[in-house]
Parts: sequence; C-alpha cells; structure tokens
Amino acid sequence: MTTLPRKDLFDLPEGVIYLDGNSLGPLPKHVPARVAEAVTREWGQELIRAWNSCGWMEQPLRVGNAVARLIGAPEGSVVMGDTLSIKVFQALSAALAMRPDRRVILSDKGNFPTDLYMAEGLIALKDAGYELRTVAPEEVADAIDDSLAAVMLTEVDYRTGRRHDMHAITDKAHAADAVMIWDLAHSAGALEIDLAGSNCDFAVGCTYKYLNGGPGAPAFIYIRPDLAATAQPALSGWLGHDAPFAFEQGYRPAPGIERMRVGTPPVLQMTALEAALEVWAETDMAEIRAASVALCEQFIAEVETACPDLHLVSPRDAQHRGSQVSFAFEHGYAAMQALIARGVIGDFRAPDVMRFGFTPLYIDSADVSAAVTILADIIDTKAWDRPEFHRANRVT
Repeated sequence: MTTLPRKDLFDLPEGVIYLDGNSLGPLPKHVPARVAEAVTREWGQELIRAWNSCGWMEQPLRVGNAVARLIGAPEGSVVMGDTLSIKVFQALSAALAMRPDRRVILSDKGNFPTDLYMAEGLIALKDAGYELRTVAPEEVADAIDDSLAAVMLTEVDYRTGRRHDMHAITDKAHAADAVMIWDLAHSAGALEIDLAGSNCDFAVGCTYKYLNGGPGAPAFIYIRPDLAATAQPALSGWLGHDAPFAFEQGYRPAPGIERMRVGTPPVLQMTALEAALEVWAETDMAEIRAASVALCEQFIAEVETACPDLHLVSPRDAQHRGSQVSFAFEHGYAAMQALIARGVIGDFRAPDVMRFGFTPLYIDSADVSAAVTILADIIDTKAWDRPEFHRANRVT
C-alpha cells in the first residue's frame, strides 16, 4: 500500500488543479522517456526485428494482463487494441451470436452515445429484426426479461457518475438467460471491480481516462474464460487468426481472448499505456476508492455551502456514485470555461452539467478546497458572463 496522493509521479502544470482525469488522465513523468526509447532504440535501431526482439507482437496480451489486475479479471482474459467503439461492436456482435433466437438488446437512456450508436449500426447491418430497447437507468433491473439477447450497460454514467450494481444486474440478466456486457470506461482505475466475481460475459473499456494512457490510448475487451474459445469475432482480422504468419486463405480464430485482436497494434500508444500502468504497481484499488470517496464527499459539502445556485445531479450516496461529481447550473458551460481560465480544469456535458473527476493519485483535500473557493468566486461575481466564456469550443 502506498501513501496518497502521488503527485510526484505526474507531470502536471504549475498552478493547475486537474479535475478532469475522468476524461483524459494526466501524463506520468516517466512515460515520455519510455516512448522515446520505443521510437529511437526499438523502431530506430531494431526496425522490423522489434516485433520479435522487443515483444511488440505480444504487447496487446501483456498489457491486457496489467489491466486485468485492476478490473478483477484473471490473467489471459483481457486483450488490448483498437478503440472502445470497436470493442463494443465486437462484444455485442459476439453476444447476439450466443442467443440466435432472441432479438432484443437492453440498455439505458444514460448510456454513453457511442455504445448506443454501435448497437444501432450493428442492428442495421444485420437487418434481421433486432431491437435496441432503452429505459431509464433506475428501470433497468425491472426491464430484464426472457425476451433479451443481451444487456449492455456502462457501469458508471458519464454525465452524473451514477453507478449500476454490476453483480445484481448481471445475476438478473443471467437468470433471464441474457448475455451481460459491461462498459468500464468510467470505472477502470477508479473503482474496485470484480469482473470474475460478477460472472459477466463481456466487458470493454478505454484507457485514456483514469489509467492515464494518453489521447488515443487503446481500448480493452474481456471475455469470461469459459466463453473465450467459442465467442465469435465479427471483425475477423489478421491478428485474431490462430496462426497469422501461416497466411491461410480462410479465417481460423485464435483459441482464446486473442481472437478479439483485429489489426496491427498501435505500438507507440500501447507503449505509453504500458509505462503509465506502472503507476499502479504499488497501488491498491481499495485505497484509491476510499480516498476518492472522501474527496468527492468533501467537494459536494463545500460546493453546496459555497455555491447554492449549483444543484447536485450525482447520487448523494457514494455507493451509487463513481469517482466524479456533477453539478447542474444554468450557465454551466460558461462557468466551466471561466473556471478553466482560472486553472481549475473540469469539463461540461450538455445541457447544463459541470463535471469534476477526483483521482487521489494527484488530487488532495487542499486542492478540493482551493477549487471550490475559485468556483464560488466565479459564481458570486458572475465572472463567467464574458463573451469569451460563452464561445462554444468543439470539445467541451
């Protein structure tokens, strides 16, 4: 167990309080040197030999094992590559193939749009009468019945931080003989996750948020080990083949999780991620979770005292909340831009949600109080009401 925070591990700008690690994690200090080595020594000197001599070909599974430790998955059940959207497509397609007589996919209206978009695209591609059924998050459990092929949910809501009960919902899905898929985009690196204990069938997630893999960092996919030898990979890419360098004409999937590999791994991005994951070597997820809950509770209490015009939209009970806190404010976009201009970086989600992520690896109690002081001043003085803060950026 280590002492939190570990600000010394991160390259954070002077004077910045970074409350947006739930959207893009900061740069661990040792990552640039490791990536530079991959560029200059591995690529530069080894050239194509590096696929063997530097372990590039094994990297997706090797890094997958490092992620598996953080999400409660056994070794050999997680593989890296591609984007989260592609991994959602792979998991959902495989799930539907496991229930060929059913035609309904259940999700919730708060799910991240890409998950729902990928489901819509897959339904259109199949053109076989599939239906995407969405209900309010609190209605998911009651909506599970034996008409469902799959239940596809994001554990922690990207807007509000509301958290589904992974074990209870998975149990109910399985009782209805539906396949369970979890998106861990806002969970991995923030919460204690027990994929193996939950008995879920598939899980996917990204690594550029709490895992600090950097912009464009590769996604991951998990398959429960007893299903990995039979799950059908819809994207039957070369590197998911059982013997890629046999150059066979027909596709023959790899025997386990590596069948979910598609194309050439992004070596430089994966190297950055692999190095970033070293931050977690001496870190216990229970310790991380306890510290993040304490920071979130402090933030909620101080904001509600200092900023009565802001309204909490995250669950008040920490058991039902991830590692972020969201407040609604009529002028939330402009207020967030003013806050960022003052060195407190959070982000905004339409229509009026100001999001704040709390990562105890580099955020402490003093940061929380300082951020609230600045936020209160912006709200009290209406400092947000300047033209430059109302100007919409492409990324919010």
